[in-house]
Amino acid sequence: MDDQLNYAPCGFLSLSKDGFILAINETLLTLLQYQREELQGKHINTILTVPAQLFYQLYFVPLVNVEKKIEEIHTSLQSVDGREIPVIINGLARNKGDRIEIDCVLFPIQKRSRYEQELLTAKKEAEAALLAKNEANSRLEAALQDLKQKQAELLELNKQNHAYKQSTEKELELARKIQETSLTDPIINEHIHIESFYQGSNKLSGDIYGFYQLDSYRYGIILLDVMGHGISSALITMSLHSLFQRLISRGVNTETVMHELDHYLHNLFQNNKEAWHYCTAINLVIDTNEKTIEYINAGHPPAFWQDESGQVQELSSKTPPLGTFEGIHFKTSSFAYKNGGRLLLYTDGVTDPLGTDSLCTLIEHNDAMPLIKLKDHIIDSLQKQTLSDEKSDDQCFILVDLK
Repeated sequence: MDDQLNYAPCGFLSLSKDGFILAINETLLTLLQYQREELQGKHINTILTVPAQLFYQLYFVPLVNVEKKIEEIHTSLQSVDGREIPVIINGLARNKGDRIEIDCVLFPIQKRSRYEQELLTAKKEAEAALLAKNEANSRLEAALQDLKQKQAELLELNKQNHAYKQSTEKELELARKIQETSLTDPIINEHIHIESFYQGSNKLSGDIYGFYQLDSYRYGIILLDVMGHGISSALITMSLHSLFQRLISRGVNTETVMHELDHYLHNLFQNNKEAWHYCTAINLVIDTNEKTIEYINAGHPPAFWQDESGQVQELSSKTPPLGTFEGIHFKTSSFAYKNGGRLLLYTDGVTDPLGTDSLCTLIEHNDAMPLIKLKDHIIDSLQKQTLSDEKSDDQCFILVDLK
């Protein structure tokens, strides 16, 4: 074998009629990582994968016997280390004296289907060189027409999307106004002063609250935070709002209110666990005549109670959030006060930027500050923190002064 063939940029091997290797060039030996003496005289199955061995017997051999040649046959070789090497084989059977030899040229490929398509495309382009330009122009014209059509469709789709976006924004804005309208107004009289702050992270919020005067001396307050925020949470808060508003306004005790809210959430999602939501809640009844406060905290951040001496204590949670476990027993806690005091109820959207300790400190250091100014002070602190740390949750708090 001369050097030109031995080091050609493609593999070469010569086979006997029975498939034994008579000659193999250095290019193919290097590709397979074999030494010449390891393959010389061996059957071609030595360098074929198992599927390729079957292909050789069932297709290659009959084709050579009939056609005396093969063209662009895809198969796979196997190197010394077991690596599969896809190749394309061209072969020609020749009579040499009293025997037949099959000379094969092998082209390694990485992606057989892609290479096959490229060869097919190249062949067609070579056969129709003159026609190719016209076809290309025709395809270009068709592509331009298609592009114009797609552009028109895209413009129409953008127009529809814009209209849908505007409609959705109007609906969300209306829903936000409805949600905010449902929130109660401040209560100010000789016994009590209640103020609130509410700010959703989106147009709609998962936070909801209500405070109601039950009779001449009693007041009911509730604050809920539904898991997540946005449309799904807002829909749940609104359905819970109608329920707790009806219950609290009728003077139903705290245990019953929490039980009914918990029962409602379980029934709401009993047939769709994937849509399941829970909520934290704190519910209080303040009696300004008896000077007592009854409360239940269900998984909610602890409220702060500041007595007349300025001391602050937490009204911590003693039960899991609403909607988590069936059969939760809600037990009311209570305490008495003497000469007034101050309450702060809040959601975790307030403590996330400020921190629970900072919020407690803010209450302790401003015990003499009027309620309205304290409310503005907390809002200002939240807004300053939001400038450096993007707000990602709904923010809501309630301040109560007892006189």
